[in-house]
Amino acid sequence: MTETILYIALIAAALGLLLAVYYSRAVLAFPRGNERMVELSNAIRTGAMAFLKREYLWISVFVLVMAVLIAVLLDWGRPWGAVAYVFGAVLSAFAGFVGMRIATAANSRTTEAARTGGITAALPVAFRGGAVMGFTVAGLGLAGVGLGFLVFQQVLKDPDWVNIITAIGTRRIIDRTVRSCRRGHLHQSC
Repeated sequence: MTETILYIALIAAALGLLLAVYYSRAVLAFPRGNERMVELSNAIRTGAMAFLKREYLWISVFVLVMAVLIAVLLDWGRPWGAVAYVFGAVLSAFAGFVGMRIATAANSRTTEAARTGGITAALPVAFRGGAVMGFTVAGLGLAGVGLGFLVFQQVLKDPDWVNIITAIGTRRIIDRTVRSCRRGHLHQSC
């Protein structure tokens, strides 16, 4: 029964990622608009990717410090807890990168669709652009936990497999807290 659920989860993750690819291609197939719209879209993308690069630089330092602390302070953290934590960080960063790329690509395309066809033409472009991020996060999250279960519980038979798998998802929670603190959204808790 456990293996059946695992394979269903991994198949669902793959289907979610395939749907993200499908929606990405659908968004990129729409016209970008006139020359000025393309120029603005490129400027927005450049700024967004610069922001993401800078944010990922700070978060990577935090992730490495946390991975070392997990490995040093927690019995189950040596080495698999730290490895799982970094694995979760990589999945999260990749989801953020994909989401930012498609969101910035959808901007001018949605505007062009609204300009030429109104809201009925623009809404599918905007929806698909947002769906890429949703399906990427869900697909990678499910794949990460499913692969973690497969490796740590099924293959390695590690007695601390629950803690190790939790480290994959914990990275996302801490990441959200760090981002909120940096932006000043959690004044009292930071």
